[in-house]
Amino acid sequence: MADPKNFFQKHPGIDPYSLFWLVIFLVLAAVGRFYLPLLIPAAIALVYLLFRLLSKSAEKRQMENARFLALVRAVVRWCRKKRKTLQPDKEHYYFKCPNCGQPMRVPKGLGKIQITCRACASQFETKS
Repeated sequence: MADPKNFFQKHPGIDPYSLFWLVIFLVLAAVGRFYLPLLIPAAIALVYLLFRLLSKSAEKRQMENARFLALVRAVVRWCRKKRKTLQPDKEHYYFKCPNCGQPMRVPKGLGKIQITCRACASQFETKS
């Protein structure tokens, strides 16, 4: 029998990407109790999770994890950006630069004003 200490040194172990697949498996297995066709994707997720956990190619698993974390960061950044633009406040007027599409805001109640875009330096007039 192999030495357990040596076994865990050669395998990468649990990382955020493996936890993601564990959660996918648990959700599919729980819902699969009521809708049997979901047990097949749950089994596939479990097999992939075990493959990742027992793989000796730590470098490839680290690259997969890095790509997953980059994707998660991009999705979180996009959601935060959308949340800010979807919840306008009462004191500001939100719009996009007609030249580059950069989102901007100006205080309400100033009348017609000249604005310079910070991103592309184009100038235009708008009503606030």
